Amino acid sequence: MKRILVGFGLLVIACTVTISCTRNAKKSDTYKPVIGLSLDSLVVERWRRDVDSFTRAATDLDASVKLRVANQDAETQIAQIKSLVDSGIDVLVVIPNHADKLTDICRSVVRRHIPVISYDRLVNRANVDLYISFDNEEVGSLMASAALSAKPEGNYVIINGAITDNNAYMINKGYHKVMDPQIAAGKINLIKEIWPSDWISDEVKSRFEQLLSEEKNIDVVLCGNDMLAETVIGVLSENRMLGKTLVLGQDAELSACQRVAEGSQFATIYKPIERLSLKAAALAVMLAKGEKLPATSTIFDGLYNVPYVKLEPILVTKDTLEKTVIKDGFHSYQDVFRNVPNHKKKE
Repeated sequence: MKRILVGFGLLVIACTVTISCTRNAKKSDTYKPVIGLSLDSLVVERWRRDVDSFTRAATDLDASVKLRVANQDAETQIAQIKSLVDSGIDVLVVIPNHADKLTDICRSVVRRHIPVISYDRLVNRANVDLYISFDNEEVGSLMASAALSAKPEGNYVIINGAITDNNAYMINKGYHKVMDPQIAAGKINLIKEIWPSDWISDEVKSRFEQLLSEEKNIDVVLCGNDMLAETVIGVLSENRMLGKTLVLGQDAELSACQRVAEGSQFATIYKPIERLSLKAAALAVMLAKGEKLPATSTIFDGLYNVPYVKLEPILVTKDTLEKTVIKDGFHSYQDVFRNVPNHKKKE
């Protein structure tokens, strides 16, 4: 089954527009590449899924993976990337802790003629060989549109993702693309935007508590991910505001899907990890072998337009849990509705 999935991923890739790859000399079809996978952290639930799925797919393609986890520290990640390169890798796949601090190290890897894939998060001004991610602007647009459908008027708050993460800015752009006309029309009052220094719940908790001490009439909170949404929901619960305020997040973590089922979280964004990781693994192997790459679009990294493979995210609400995350096997029905008594499964 794994090989079928990988084969499907390759078939999809083959059907897209190709561009030339000139940084790596073409190797034989029997060559077994070594992929360096540099990961920011495993704090967020989804990253474990990414690593497991990516590694399985790479193994099915006769490649090996050297994994390093930086534990949310940019300097550690830089040192680990240097070590990976020195150990001998054919391609680097990086999920950066910091969009700017990793620029120089990624540039140095490129100069050594080792292709670099920026996975899910873009490294700024590094001219990587490929950026592959879900459409982060669409993530923000989906969240804002869902919120506006439920609450077309009222007081809104945005809890952005880490100020060091390029994705957070793209998601924020998606929020504003949808919300700004309503703000200009006076229907939406954007009370505050919070930009945390990192994906740190403690910082968001204290800043959101401070906001609630000043303004308790909040209709919607848009959160950078489900972990931050959980923090916001906890603060709302402590202030007896749960149920009065709609909270939205992204990543479709199990705990978030449970909250959506229970009604404490209004929505989350589901990003089918298998689609991302399978395609990324296949692309990494192609790059390592010096083959032509697919790219349906480009994205500006601050200096360069780099190839961009963009996947579509999916909105998940209480009404769509069963036909999205459960249907795909991302989470089980039993786990999602564990805390919802007498819920009947839809036929």
